[in-house]
Amino acid sequence: MIKVIIAGAAGRMGRRICAMVDQHPQLELVAGFERPDSPEVGRDLGETAGLGANGIKVAGGAEAVLEQGEVIIDFTFHEATMKLARIAARHNKAMVIGTTGLSQENLAELRQLAAGAFPCVQAPNMAVGVNVLFKVARKMAAVLGDAYDIEIVEAHHRMKKDAPSGTALKLGEMVAEGVNRNLDEVGVYARHGIIGERGEKEIGIQTIRAGDIVGEHTVYFAGAGERLELTHRAHNRDNFARGAALAAAWVAGKQNGLYTMFDVLGLEDF
Repeated sequence: MIKVIIAGAAGRMGRRICAMVDQHPQLELVAGFERPDSPEVGRDLGETAGLGANGIKVAGGAEAVLEQGEVIIDFTFHEATMKLARIAARHNKAMVIGTTGLSQENLAELRQLAAGAFPCVQAPNMAVGVNVLFKVARKMAAVLGDAYDIEIVEAHHRMKKDAPSGTALKLGEMVAEGVNRNLDEVGVYARHGIIGERGEKEIGIQTIRAGDIVGEHTVYFAGAGERLELTHRAHNRDNFARGAALAAAWVAGKQNGLYTMFDVLGLEDF
């Protein structure tokens, strides 16, 4: 059994990851932690996650439990994630990172840390369906080409801290690859006022934040006289958590380096 530690174990995602790890036949949930000032510290992790008491107490920080596990799963906040990655590098612990909002500088540092010290799966979205969507969107963009305008609309709950979502940005990167563009050059993230005609090369990414929406992403391909839409709707957080569990089982024992969910799911050449 692969021993797993959950960062942010008492949070909304952390609780669902605990449940999916607990259900996975190759994984054993051995520890979870929160920030030291969290009121959840000291509570039974199983009760917190709705699994029933399991005798595992929520720890106040990673260092207290790091030696108990082989893989750390982190869906917290970009600053906390990078601190944890540096700790994991010092202790040679594998990681699964689903945190969004990581900057290009963060990703470059993460790639360097992983290459030298530990195997890590990092992806903006770990749901199997979303990762298939990434690949299909790129292929559709390549087939339709410049004759179709591309727009992406994403919606999440009102508590989400980053915008656009990491998933929307990844979708933008994938469709941009499909039509041989650079998202940094053609991405448009807001429109207001007299803006003139839409640029031929634009890829729009628009954001909705409202209520308790778990996550919705739609890619529009709009041409003359027709429109195609690719949509993924998350009904709950379990698909993300289940993907994280799959990644944890996959990454244990791998060579040092940074991997994606495409590697985990065998989609790299799809």
